[in-house]
Amino acid sequence: MRNTIHTNRETAVPNGRWFHILMPIMILCIVSYMDRTNISFAMAGGMNKDLAMSASFGGFAAGIFFIGYLFLQVPGGLLAARGAAKKFLTWSMIAWGFISILTAFTRTDTELVILRFVLGVAEGGMLPVALTMISKWFPDKERGRATAVMIMFVPIANIISGPIAGLVIQDWGWRNLFLFEGIATFFLILPWIFMVQEDPDQATWISPVEREYLDSNLKAEQDELAKNPKVKNASFMSVMGMPVMWKLIIINFFYQSAIYAFVIWLPTVIKNLTQTNMANVGFLSMLPYIGTMIGMYTIGRLSDKSGQRKKYVIIPLLGFALSLLFSVVFKAQIWVSFGFLVLSGSFLQAAAPVFWTIPSQMFSAPIAGGARGVINALGNLGGFLGPFMIGLLSDAFGGTSQGILALSAFLVIAAVITATLPNTEAADKNNELKLHLKVRTATAK
Repeated sequence: MRNTIHTNRETAVPNGRWFHILMPIMILCIVSYMDRTNISFAMAGGMNKDLAMSASFGGFAAGIFFIGYLFLQVPGGLLAARGAAKKFLTWSMIAWGFISILTAFTRTDTELVILRFVLGVAEGGMLPVALTMISKWFPDKERGRATAVMIMFVPIANIISGPIAGLVIQDWGWRNLFLFEGIATFFLILPWIFMVQEDPDQATWISPVEREYLDSNLKAEQDELAKNPKVKNASFMSVMGMPVMWKLIIINFFYQSAIYAFVIWLPTVIKNLTQTNMANVGFLSMLPYIGTMIGMYTIGRLSDKSGQRKKYVIIPLLGFALSLLFSVVFKAQIWVSFGFLVLSGSFLQAAAPVFWTIPSQMFSAPIAGGARGVINALGNLGGFLGPFMIGLLSDAFGGTSQGILALSAFLVIAAVITATLPNTEAADKNNELKLHLKVRTATAK
């Protein structure tokens, strides 16, 4: 009876936030991700040759983005927690659009490295700011699904950009790829400005029922966090001294090393494996990211239903590691190897939406925004290491196999460290029970 009342109550709550907030954030993230990863197709489509770059320098140029990415992570998260998320992301969008256009006219490898670094600075605050906005609009019991939907920008961006990039490079060259994607950014600024509100208190479209649902659930969540001795309601500098914070950073570091190495080098791996043209490479590169969408939604949903956040971070990390391993083991059998690359895509981002629910379970809301920024900033240094390492090992061994095996090892390390994180499942169940009892009491009245 209690479950029936709880379900009916939730079903009656309008879900406008899923369209008005989540969709614009997701579109913004798609465009930013296309701008940062289009270099992967440019490298496979002639940039390395035109700018006289070795594989290791190409990996360095791709990865230097993540050094610049450091600078606005923490400021972005803190500004978002203080109500400046929308303005921050608007100016970020303008900046990375201009930088992408400038990249189309680069003449030397040095200019490319500078522009990639500056692009990283421009995009640096995007993810922690977007995650902080989601934490203001979605209670914990919805946050795993909402984060999973938002982080689907990764496969969607790659599904869209793969065929487009392949065809553009095939017909007009790699420079026009940067030009077209930079111009496309500016078409999204006005819809973003008019559609998105910072938090529920500023929204005019939200219904009283939905507003009350968000206010009561988010307040209950913060009240429960304040009482929970496992939750760290401390100064930001104190949080930086906590072992759990550094575990989250290291997990993200190894995970991002594997993710971005996969994304940046996938077109080159497919081209070398299949010996086909760039248009076909673009279409083949879609398939792993279709698997990514399925994996992210499935794992996010299972995690929300069970509340077992650690378990559903570990499973995809190990699945990703094994799939990469077998793609190398069976590289002599072209389509078997490619099948394992597609399977790798299914696990590629599946751990991410679950992972990003963990900081809000361990730190209070004001601290969690800055904590996400640090975790994302330092963790994303792996986005420099992974592509650069693949390039170095490719130059040293004449192929990407050794680098892919190293990525598998990174993912296993991340899974082992995840297993040592504090358990949050008990706190999740206690929060859910208290919210359920409140709903039952309100219904009885």
